[in-house]
Amino acid sequence: MTAVRAQVRFARPKEDKKERLEESIASAAQALCALQRPDGHFVFELEADATIPAEYVLMRHYRGEPVDSDLEGKIGCYLRRIQSPDGGWPLFYAGASDVSASVKAYFALKMIGDRVDTPHMARARSLILAKGGAANSNVFTRNLLALYGVVPWRAVPAMPVEIMVLPRWFPFHLDKISYWARTVLVPLMVLNALKPRALNPRGIGIAELFTTPPEHVGHWPKGAHQTWPWTQMFGGIDRLLRVVEPYFPKAVRARGIDKAVEFVTERLNGKDGLGAIFPAMVNSLLMFDALGSPDDAEKARTARLAIENLLVIKEDEAYCQPCVSPVWDTALAAHALLEADGPERDRRVVSCLEWLRPLQVLDTAGDWAAARPHVRPGGWAFQYANPHYPDLDDTAVVVMAMDRASARMPEEIRGGFGQAIARGQEWVVGMQSGNGGWAAFDADNEYYYLNQIPFSDHGALLDPPTADVTARCVSMLGQLGAKRGESEALDKAIAHLLATQEKDGTWYGRWGMNYVYGTWSVLCALNAAGVDAASPELRKAVQWLESIQNPDGGWGEGGESYKLDNREHEPAPSTASQTSWALLGLMAAGAVDHTSVGKGVEYLLSRQGSDGFWPEQRFTATGFPRVFYLRYHGYAKLFPLWALARYRNLQAANTTTVLAGM
Repeated sequence: MTAVRAQVRFARPKEDKKERLEESIASAAQALCALQRPDGHFVFELEADATIPAEYVLMRHYRGEPVDSDLEGKIGCYLRRIQSPDGGWPLFYAGASDVSASVKAYFALKMIGDRVDTPHMARARSLILAKGGAANSNVFTRNLLALYGVVPWRAVPAMPVEIMVLPRWFPFHLDKISYWARTVLVPLMVLNALKPRALNPRGIGIAELFTTPPEHVGHWPKGAHQTWPWTQMFGGIDRLLRVVEPYFPKAVRARGIDKAVEFVTERLNGKDGLGAIFPAMVNSLLMFDALGSPDDAEKARTARLAIENLLVIKEDEAYCQPCVSPVWDTALAAHALLEADGPERDRRVVSCLEWLRPLQVLDTAGDWAAARPHVRPGGWAFQYANPHYPDLDDTAVVVMAMDRASARMPEEIRGGFGQAIARGQEWVVGMQSGNGGWAAFDADNEYYYLNQIPFSDHGALLDPPTADVTARCVSMLGQLGAKRGESEALDKAIAHLLATQEKDGTWYGRWGMNYVYGTWSVLCALNAAGVDAASPELRKAVQWLESIQNPDGGWGEGGESYKLDNREHEPAPSTASQTSWALLGLMAAGAVDHTSVGKGVEYLLSRQGSDGFWPEQRFTATGFPRVFYLRYHGYAKLFPLWALARYRNLQAANTTTVLAGM
């Protein structure tokens, strides 16, 4: 009897944890389902730094729009709340203050009506001046200030609109830069050619943010990544362009403007906006304003509505999103609910996929077709609509969700999804770059010298293949049945992934922060592709993940890991989303029973909120490394559910083998 009692006492903690696990999964799944829209899709807030809401305010005053005191007051509350104690504004939560973000936030608050002698404005001004003043802002900030007349146009590198008429073989051509750069720069080149001036009815300026009057500044900064001899060479070209640009033939300039307007008009994208991203939308709006014809005014109204759709307005504060992420959110939520399992969750998944299916881009050969003219369209965009710019990452995730769910669907609807899966797979394979990897939106977009031009001080002009997107495409191919030695696309991609593994066993995360995200993505891909879990590459990655686990059982990583002189993980407080990525990566590599996985599961179980979700203030996603970061409000709602359900399922099946691609 004693032995039996001892056995029961020994087993109870395990049973208690199992019950807690089931309760956690049920609570999270129920909370997630409650957020599904009536038409089946999910969309969560997508938050960036202070620059986007600040630019929204400045856009309104640039155009002289009627003042919306209530909205501006709420944006002001938001900007003051996210201000750092040192007075500046960071690019991500708890990060170092950034001079460009701080200049824009200060300018917007002053425009809203904050007095310069208030403590928060004085702190901001001191921080900006200590960093060399507003003259040390990045190119896009100086461009905004030039439109306001705050700095002279020589503060902005030359980007003549005549670029629009250059042949494809020319070293700089639109086809050689990324989708986001294309859509932002084309209308901006028209603005810089026309040089309109902000209406600015209140006459607000920020001369107090300069250590030297702007007209006396003789040197404007370059990007930290820009090096000799490129800086000197492109700097010389920039100086030459300034001298000769006024003498360009007027007919060529007019032709360049016409081509730019034609480019924007074709991609205006209705209520979803040019490129479906805020900076491009604003530039298109201001471009049409500057052109001034009745036809342009109508297009401007369309562009203006698209911007308004990005606002998040709450009771006490408001901000503007850089874009919206419904396809990404819906596809990821479908995966989490598939993992959570159950009839009601399956029904929700089918609803997700029914919403996603008609959004597949089948008829528009977008900008990507310049590099792959013989590939049929078949991808999904990130946003509600963006047909010229479908996203390979989204497409792979949607296809995998459809494939996983197909076995649970009624026969009468399964066939339509089969067609969507096949067309999506065809497009993804057709978009593989020559080095075996995949980029987010284009193929073979690797003209790295262009990141050295003065206008590219952000270093994000290109869209080259990355480990995380490549991993997602490999996961899709593996889940759909591609085999090593039988699929050339798969073999090339695996070779690319193995060649890009860092010395410590990690992979760089381009679109998520950072090595935790990249390593999770690749471990899932290699598992789906049938790479042996005992291989040295996977073992090294598993050991690395275990080695960086925080004492509280979670995982965390900060934006500091993207520093130019750094190629390794930077420790940071644990987050629910990064902990979930680490767990999913470890389980994909067969480490289900490792102690670190148990600790990570316990971390998630112990930090779930009463609402079924996990609190997460830190940014865990990346727009552009070192420049622009993101906080997906959905990540802490769906990734922990996914990880916990995956753990439960593997434990219940008494297996260490993950069969899904993600």
